[in-house]
Amino acid sequence: MHGMKKELSILIPVYNADPRPLVSELCRQAQIIKALDYEVIVVDDGSTDSALVEKCQEIDQWPRCRFKALEKNIGRARIRNLLCTLASKEWLLYLDCDMTIFEPAFLINYLLAGGDVVYGGYRVGEGPAGNLRYRYEKASEQQHTAEQRRQRPYQHFHTANFLVRRSIMAEHPFDEAFRTYGYEDVLFGKQLKQAGIAITHIDNPAGFFTFEDNAHFVSKTEEGLRTLHDKRQQLRGYSQMLTVVEGIHIAPVRWLIRLWHCLFGWLERRNLCGTHPSLRIFKLYKLGYFLSITHR
Repeated sequence: MHGMKKELSILIPVYNADPRPLVSELCRQAQIIKALDYEVIVVDDGSTDSALVEKCQEIDQWPRCRFKALEKNIGRARIRNLLCTLASKEWLLYLDCDMTIFEPAFLINYLLAGGDVVYGGYRVGEGPAGNLRYRYEKASEQQHTAEQRRQRPYQHFHTANFLVRRSIMAEHPFDEAFRTYGYEDVLFGKQLKQAGIAITHIDNPAGFFTFEDNAHFVSKTEEGLRTLHDKRQQLRGYSQMLTVVEGIHIAPVRWLIRLWHCLFGWLERRNLCGTHPSLRIFKLYKLGYFLSITHR
């Protein structure tokens, strides 16, 4: 196929998950593409489930695959930079370990796509009705079509499923100051924009089929909001939450939202961690939580 990318390093960071089904499907697709020189590198970021890490060691025996387990967790930004340094091919395909490949031409679609940075998006699978993460992702799924993403290409970028030229990744690594959960991909999008590097958005989704329980998702959301608060200077103009908060110019309105959160935040959190979480309450809780930490 003329113009097809010929070299590919598939890079998968892992934390407390089993990437073997994902690796197996990617290898199956790669083996069919005769002209492709590929490798798969999986790095475990200090998982706490040692039995799972032990099982994943078998990946190291698979053709063209390498598995490495880190003793300590180094975080989402650093592990992606580490994967780049371990890669030897011209093109890097980053995939989160909890993604599912359901598109039979997934690799081919990427190899034929133009552009130096290509984002394929994700599709939300079926999840439990009372799961907050599932409800949240399902409700915002329409914003993640390639057509929608192209309207704001740098703001609609996620690290879960993207292809990038290795030289670009080496020149524009993820900011390793991002140790906690959230927003390292948003800042990466901003860095690319400042460098004048285009992000090509295509419709080549990976499946998002695993959803953590409500309590974990709420805790992760809170951690992400604390990250956003810490890095707010760098992320201005790239976060919807910052835009909303900075748009509230009337001080008493901010004060009222903080007071509401102070009085009723625990009740809202109880709803969100329960069996019938409300997306409306989730939105209000996030705003209240963020405003309460900006006031500390």
